[in-house]
Amino acid sequence: MAEFPKHARVLVIGGGVVGCSVAYHLAHLGWSDVVLAERRQLTCGTTWHAAGLIAQLRATMNMTRLAKYSQELYGGLEAETGIATGFKRNGSLAVALTEARMEEFQRNASMAKTHGVEVHVVTAQDCRDMHPYLNIDGVVGGLHIPLDGQGDPANIAMALARGARQKGVKVFENTKVEAIHVKDGRVTGARTDKGDIEAEIIINCAGMWAREVGQMAGVNVPLHACEHFYILTEGVPDLPGNLPVLRVPDECAYYKEDAGKILLGAFEPVSKPWGMDGIPEDFCFDELPEDFDHFQPVLEKAIERLPLLESAGIHTFFNGPESFTPDDRYLLGPAPEVENFFVAAGFNSVGIQSAGGAGKALAEWIVGGEPPFDLWDVDIRRMEPFQGNRTYLKNRVTETLGLLYADHFPYRQYETARHVRQTPFHEKMAERGACFGETAGWERPHWFVPAAALATGTKPEYEYSWTRQNWFEFAAEEHRAVRAQAGIFDLSAFGKFRVEGPDAMDVLQRLCGNDVDVEPGKIVYTQWLNRRGCIEADVTVTRLARNSYIVMTGAATVTRDFGWLQRHIPTEANCVALNVTSGEGVLGLMGPRAREILQNVTSADLSNAAFPFATARTIELGMAQVRAHRITYVGELGWELYVPSDMARHVFDCVFEAGQPEGLRLAGMHVLDSCRMEKGFRHFGHDITDEDHVLEAGLGFAVKTRKPDGKFGPFIGREAVMERKEQGVGRRLLQFILHDPEPLLYHTEPIIRDGEVAGYLTSGNYGHELGAAVGLGYVPVREGESVADMLASTYEIEVAGQRFAATASLKPLYDPQSEKIRM
Repeated sequence: MAEFPKHARVLVIGGGVVGCSVAYHLAHLGWSDVVLAERRQLTCGTTWHAAGLIAQLRATMNMTRLAKYSQELYGGLEAETGIATGFKRNGSLAVALTEARMEEFQRNASMAKTHGVEVHVVTAQDCRDMHPYLNIDGVVGGLHIPLDGQGDPANIAMALARGARQKGVKVFENTKVEAIHVKDGRVTGARTDKGDIEAEIIINCAGMWAREVGQMAGVNVPLHACEHFYILTEGVPDLPGNLPVLRVPDECAYYKEDAGKILLGAFEPVSKPWGMDGIPEDFCFDELPEDFDHFQPVLEKAIERLPLLESAGIHTFFNGPESFTPDDRYLLGPAPEVENFFVAAGFNSVGIQSAGGAGKALAEWIVGGEPPFDLWDVDIRRMEPFQGNRTYLKNRVTETLGLLYADHFPYRQYETARHVRQTPFHEKMAERGACFGETAGWERPHWFVPAAALATGTKPEYEYSWTRQNWFEFAAEEHRAVRAQAGIFDLSAFGKFRVEGPDAMDVLQRLCGNDVDVEPGKIVYTQWLNRRGCIEADVTVTRLARNSYIVMTGAATVTRDFGWLQRHIPTEANCVALNVTSGEGVLGLMGPRAREILQNVTSADLSNAAFPFATARTIELGMAQVRAHRITYVGELGWELYVPSDMARHVFDCVFEAGQPEGLRLAGMHVLDSCRMEKGFRHFGHDITDEDHVLEAGLGFAVKTRKPDGKFGPFIGREAVMERKEQGVGRRLLQFILHDPEPLLYHTEPIIRDGEVAGYLTSGNYGHELGAAVGLGYVPVREGESVADMLASTYEIEVAGQRFAATASLKPLYDPQSEKIRM
C-alpha cells in the first residue's frame, strides 16, 4: 500500500504471527477497517526463527481449546490463501526419566480425557519403537499425543497476513509507531513515521517490543527477552519425515525432524536475559552471538540421548531472542489503565501453537465486548504495576524460561525476584518459622515449621513432590488447631478498595448482585456479574458510613477488580474509588476460641448479640484502634482485624500473646485453602470465573433480583440471572470427598459419573478434619433430573490414571448448616 491511511477502526502494532492472527480474525468477523503496522518486515522479530512446535494439551481446558483451534486453522490456511504452512500432524512424544515426571505425565493423561485430547501413557520400549533413534537408558516411560504437530512459523504468519488482506486489512511494513495518543483515558490514535492515524482501538502485538509500546500509552506490559538456543544438524541419511516431536524435559531438551535434519532446542534452568538496555533500532531477522559454553551441558546429554548427534555435523548454531513473562503465561486482553487498548504479547516460546487461538479469542473479545470464555490464565489484568520493572523482569525471566521444562509440582514457588512486597507482619511471621510463597508479588506465609522442629534444624523450605510434601503434617496440625482452638492468618495481601461519595451506594448497587443498601457496619458477600450472569469478581462489601464502603477481594485479582470497578463508575456519578491495599495490615483470627482470645485484649463486647456474624466495628485492641470484621473464609467463628500498617506489629504481639493459653497457632495459606475446601467455599479463578453462571456456581443466595434499581439502573447481569432461574441450570458445582484417605487432589482431575467422564475438579486439597482429599467440580445436569437424582449417581475421581470412589454433596461437607460460623 503506497499511502498510509489517516483513520482506521483498529490499528494492530506488530507483524509477527500473533499480530497477523489478530488481524486475520478481526477481518473474518467482518471488521475490515483494520491497519497492521510492522516496524520492519513481517516475522522479523521472533516468528521467523521459532521452532514451530504445535502441541494441543495445555494446563487448562480453555488454553487447550485455543491450542487445538490453532492446529485446525493452520491445517486449512493453504487452501484459503495458497501459502503452504508446512503443518503436519506427526505427533509428539515426551519421555520421563524420573518417577515424579512420570506421575506428572499420568496426571496430564487423565486431564486430557476431560479436554478432548487423545493421549497415551507408554512404556520405555514404546518410546523406542516410536522414535528409533532414542536411547532409552534411564527412561521410565512416556506420553504420546498422536495429533500434535509442527509447522513453518514464517509461512503460517504470511498465510494469516494474506488471509487478512483478502478480507480488506491493510498491512504496512517499514512503518514504525512512535507515539500513542490517549485522551480522557481512551486511545485515539498513533503517530508513525509515515504520519498520524486516528484509531478507535489499538492492539499491541509488538512481541519483545511490547513493553515499550505499552509505555507509550501508559500501559504495563511485563515481558523481557531471553536468548533461546538451538542447533540444526547436517542432513541425516534416511531420516524419516514423520518422526514425532521428542521432548526430554528432564534434560531440558526437545528434538524435531526438520527437512531431513535434526533440530535440538533447549530450555535450560538458568537462562540469559537479553536487551536490558533496549532492543537495537535496526534489529531485523538478526541472530545473537553464539554461546556454546552455555549450550554445551544440554548438548552433552543430548548426544547420549540421541546418539546419532555424535556423528551428525552441526549445520547451524542458532541463538535468537524470545519474550517471557513473569509467570510463563502470555498477556492477552484489554489493558486496565487505558480504554480500547488491547494486548497480545509475551508468548514464552509457545507463540506458534498459541497464535491462532489467541488471535481468535482476542478478536472475539474486541468485537463482542467481553471474552468468549474464561481467559483468566492469560488475562493481562493479572499483572501488578511493579512487574513491569526492568530489573524485576531481568531477574525473573532467568528462571521462567527453564520452568517450561521443569517438574510442574503442585505448590511450586518462584525462586527469583522475590521479597518485593512484604506485609507489616512479615518479620513476625519469619521469626516464627514461616515458609513464604508469592502471590502478585506479596510474600505470604504458606506454612510454618513448629518451634520444636525449628530448634532441631528443620528449615522452612519446600521439598516438592506429587505425594505428601515435607510440610503436609505441619499444615495438618495448623488445620486441626483452627478447627479445635484457633489459628491466626496474615491476610494483608487481600485487595482493599475504598468507594466514597454521595453516589457510592448507587454505583455499588449497579455492580453487585447482592443488596448493599444496608446499615453502616454490615458486611455483604456478593459477586460482580457480567451481562451473561457470570462472575467477574467475588468480593465482600462493608458499609462503613452512609457514603463510604470498603470492598475486599483476593490478592491475585486486585488489578482486574479495581479496573472493573473504575470502569463502571459512571462519569456523572459523584463517587471515587481508591485502592488502599497496602495501607492496612489484616490478621485473620479464626477458630472456636477466637472470641476468648480477642476478648482478652479488648474491652468491646464480642458476644453474638452485640457483634453478630457479617458485621464490622471499630474496637480498641491493646493500644490501637482496629476495625474488626466478623467474617470467615475457613468456616469457623472468627474476625478479620484491619489495622493501620504502622500499628500492625503491636496488634500482632497483643493477639499472639493472648492466644497462647488458648492454643492459638500460626496458620498459612495452605490451611486457609484446605479449610475453605472442607467448607465448600468458592475460589475465584478456579471454581468461579467469568464464564461460570452465578446460579450454577451455587451462589444464588448472594443475588437479590428483587432489590430496587439504583440511580444507575438494575445490577449488571440481572436479566441473565432471572432467565436462568426460569430455564433451570445446566450444571451444578458439587463437592466431593474420596473414600480412600491416601490420594491427593489438586485440580483438573476427571470426575467420573456412572463410569463416564462428566467433568473435572476445579480445585482440590486435603480435608484434614474430614480425613480425606476434597474437591469441587461442575457436573452437567441430565435432562429432567433432580438434585437427589444427581447425588444418587456413582462418582469416582481419576488421579494419575487410577479411579477412586467419591461421595458427592451439594451442601458443605463440613458444618453444612454453618452453625460454627454463627456461634
